[in-house]
Amino acid sequence: LEVIPACRKYGLGLIPWSPLAGGLLGGALQKQAEGRRSGMDIEPHRAKLERWEGLCKDLGEKPADVALAWLLSNPVVTAPIIGPRTLEQLDGSLRALEIKVSEETHKQLNEIFPGHRTAPEDYAW
Repeated sequence: LEVIPACRKYGLGLIPWSPLAGGLLGGALQKQAEGRRSGMDIEPHRAKLERWEGLCKDLGEKPADVALAWLLSNPVVTAPIIGPRTLEQLDGSLRALEIKVSEETHKQLNEIFPGHRTAPEDYAW
């Protein structure tokens, strides 16, 4: 069962946890290049992250801010659970409220992150 389509169908709201995917959508490649990212193997995700961070750069926005704006542009999302550790991160979270995600950007995001297949295929070995 896909959560977002189910929420849409039944008129439910969604409060996503870990909207930055444990930091992957928060600029992981740049942080790694600066020596600030550790503890997570980003290599399996590198190609998608390169496209993601390139798109954010083209938009002139920080990846974490775009990730939250993308989430908030989904009508079933009522509020993401954020966990800023600094005032700068909180400001970025608030900045996400001002970012408008265009149809073209949505299309690009869906190409980078196409989502999961439905069960049972997605869970098959």
